[in-house]
Amino acid sequence: MQNITSLDYKIHEMARRIRELREIENFSTAYMAEQTGVSEEEYIACESGEMDLNFAFIYRCGLAFGVDVTDIIEGQSPNLAKVVVTRKGDGQEIQKAHGMTYYNMAASFKNRISEPLFVVASYSDEAQNKPIELTSHKGQELDIVIKGSLKVQVGEHSTVLGEGDTIYYDSDTPHGMIATGGEDCLFYAIVLNASGEPIPELMAPEVTAGETPKRIGKEQRERVYKKWIQVEKNEKGTPTKIDFINPENFNFAFDVVDELARTKPDKLAMLHLDADKNERRFTFKDMKELSNRAANYFTSLGIKRYDKVMLILKRNYQFWPAIIALHKIGAIAIPAMNQLKDYDLEYRFKAADVKAIVCTADGEVANQVDLAAENCPSLKIKISANGAREGWHDFDSEWMLYSDIYERHEDSPKGDDPMLMFFTSGTSGYPKMALHNYKYPFGHFITAKYWHCVDPDGLHLTISDTGWAKALWGKLYGQWFAEAATFVYDFDRFHADDILPLFAKYHITTFCAPPTMYRMMIKEDLSKYDLSSVEHATTAGEALNPEVFSQLEKLTGLKVMEGFGQSESTLIIGNLVGADHKIGSMGKPVPIYDVKLIDSDGNEVEPGEPGEIVIDVKNGAPSGLFMCYYRGPEKSAEVWHDGFYHTGDLAWKDEDGFFWYVGRADDVIKSSGYRIGPFEIENVIMELPYVLECGVSAAPDEVRGQVVKASIVLVKGTEPTDDLKREIQQYVKKKTAPYKYPRIVEFRDELPKTTSGKIIRSKL
Repeated sequence: MQNITSLDYKIHEMARRIRELREIENFSTAYMAEQTGVSEEEYIACESGEMDLNFAFIYRCGLAFGVDVTDIIEGQSPNLAKVVVTRKGDGQEIQKAHGMTYYNMAASFKNRISEPLFVVASYSDEAQNKPIELTSHKGQELDIVIKGSLKVQVGEHSTVLGEGDTIYYDSDTPHGMIATGGEDCLFYAIVLNASGEPIPELMAPEVTAGETPKRIGKEQRERVYKKWIQVEKNEKGTPTKIDFINPENFNFAFDVVDELARTKPDKLAMLHLDADKNERRFTFKDMKELSNRAANYFTSLGIKRYDKVMLILKRNYQFWPAIIALHKIGAIAIPAMNQLKDYDLEYRFKAADVKAIVCTADGEVANQVDLAAENCPSLKIKISANGAREGWHDFDSEWMLYSDIYERHEDSPKGDDPMLMFFTSGTSGYPKMALHNYKYPFGHFITAKYWHCVDPDGLHLTISDTGWAKALWGKLYGQWFAEAATFVYDFDRFHADDILPLFAKYHITTFCAPPTMYRMMIKEDLSKYDLSSVEHATTAGEALNPEVFSQLEKLTGLKVMEGFGQSESTLIIGNLVGADHKIGSMGKPVPIYDVKLIDSDGNEVEPGEPGEIVIDVKNGAPSGLFMCYYRGPEKSAEVWHDGFYHTGDLAWKDEDGFFWYVGRADDVIKSSGYRIGPFEIENVIMELPYVLECGVSAAPDEVRGQVVKASIVLVKGTEPTDDLKREIQQYVKKKTAPYKYPRIVEFRDELPKTTSGKIIRSKL
C-alpha cells in the first residue's frame, strides 16, 4: 500500500473542499477549468486530489467561489480584522509544484485585499535549461528578493533579481520565476486581490466607547459591600482590580441581608407581583424576619447543617426567605425547575441524597414529587408553599408561628462551607451537580454592580425562574450586595406584551434577559411601550445575535451588553460599565478571573484562533467558581486539570482583547473538511424578519460526514413553504462562505431547550 504523507492528506482535504464549493454553486468542471486557467482534465485531476495544487489555482478557485483562500486551505474562515503579526517561520505553509513552497503571512486576517506570501524557490539544474512555466491572474504583484537570486519572466521580458531587488507588474500578464545561481532563493510575493476595496458590511465591528452612567462613582460611604470588597477602578468607573476581604468568615445571609436590615431596615429589597399582578413589597427588615422564622421552622422539622433541601418555587415570593434561611442553618439549597417530571426528580433526589423539599402547589410538580418520592427513602420532609396539600407540611400557615429571631453562632456556616448546588443543564447524559460555597456571592457583586449596573435607588428585573442558576445571578446575591431592589413577576409563561407595560408602571431601571426573550420583544411593536426608565440592559445564557442588538438599539436606544458565565461560575467575561465594547462580542474577562484561550495541547492560541475558554487556578480557585461536582470525582477531574478549570466553551480573541463566542466544543460542525461554528450561521438567519428563533446543528451525511441543518421557528403569520426554505438557503449563501449554508432547513413550532433556556443542539 502506498504511504500517505501529511502533504498528500492536506492536498486531498483542499481538493475535497474545492469540490464541495463547486457542487454548492452548481458550477461545471469546464467552467472551473476556464476560471482557473487550466484544462478540464487538469482541473478534474486537481479536484480529485491526484495533482498538486499550486497557489495560483487555489487563489483563482477562491475568486470563483467568493471565499477567502484560507477557507480552502484550512477549512475555516479567518478571524482577525485589523492587525496580524506573523513571526519568522510561522506563516501558513502551502506546498506547491514547480519547485515553490509558499507561506501565507496573513492567513488569519479576514477581508484582506492582498495575499502576502513568503516563498522558497528551490534551485534545480534541470529548470535552468527549460522554458519558465508561466501563469497569470488578475491584479498586480510585487516580488522582493531576500536571499539568493531569482530569474523572473513577465511576458517576453526576462530579468535576474538579486538580494534586495524588487519587481512590480500586472499579474494578468503571463509570468513565472525560478531560482538561479546554484542555491535556493527566498523572496516575498505580495499578490493584490482582484476584488479591490473591502466590503463594508463584512468589516469587523467598530469599537464603541463605553458610557458611564452619571450615578456611577457617586457612592455613599455607608455601603454594606465595602466591609468585604475593595475595588480599584479607572476614570470611567470600570473595575480593574477587585479584592475580597476576610472571605473565609463570610455568610451572605448574616453579613448582607441582616446587616442591611440593621442599617437600612426600611429600604426596599423586593417588589413582587403574583400571577394576578397583586403587589407585595418587602424591605430588608422584612427579609431578615421572614428568613429567621423560616430558619426556626426548618430546624423544628429536623433540617440541619449539610442536609440537602430542594427548592421548587417558580417565582413565588417564599423562595427568598427560604433560601436565606437555609444559608443561616447551613443546609445546602438546591434550586430546581417546576417542569421536572417524576423520573427527573427521582434521579435528583437519589443523586444528591435530598432530605427535604419546599415545593410550590402551583401546577403539577407536587404530584410528580409524590410519584418520585415512592422510590426515594432519603426524602423525609415535604413542604408545600403557595397552597396547602394533603400529606405535606403547609409552609404558609406554619412558618409564621415561629420566632423572627435567629442568632448567628460561632460555628455558623461560612467561607469554604458548602452552601448551594445546581444541577447543570447538560445536553447529554445525566445532569452534574455543581457545588458552591459561601464565597459564591462575592463573584456576583461584579455581576450586578459592574455588568447589570444596578442602581441602589432603582429597580432591577432579571427574567428568570428561581430554578435556574440565572435567578441567583440576577435576583438575589449581587443585587442585594449592591443594595438594589429586585423586581419579581410570578408569571407562568413569557409573553412580551404582558411584560413590556410593567417597565413604565414600576419604573424598572436595569434589565437582563436571555437572547430568546429579547427576540420575542422586538417582534412586538415596541413603539407602543415606554421603556424610557431603563438605563442599562444585559443578556447572557447564549450568544446574542448582532441583528437583535441592532434592532433593540434602533427601537429603544438601549445597547444590550453581553456577558458569559456558567452554572459553575459567576460572570467570567463581560462588557462592564464604562468599558469600550463591540457589537457581538462577549467583552473582556472580569478582574477576578485569569482567563485564557488554549488549544487541545494546553497551549495558548494566538489572536484570531479559536480556543477553549479556561480559568487559570494554579494559585487557587477564585471566589465565585464552584468547588467540584458533588459525588462526581471523574466529572470534576475532566474539567479541573493541568492548573485550569475547563469551561468546554470555545471563543477567539481579537487584537483588541475582545472575546468572541464560537460555541460548545462539541457543537462544531465538520463538513467536507470544513469546520463550521453554528453561531455564525444562526446570526445570519436571525437577520431575516420572519425568523423568531433558530438553532443550527450537524446532521449526518454519508458523503460529507456532516452537513449544516437549520431548525427554525417562524413568526406568527409566516407560511412554512419550500420556497421559503430555498430563500433562507440563498440568503445564507450570499452572507457567508457558500459551504456554510444549511443543506437542511426544518420549520418547527418550538426548539428543544434546557431548563435554563438554552437551545439543545443535540436534539435538533
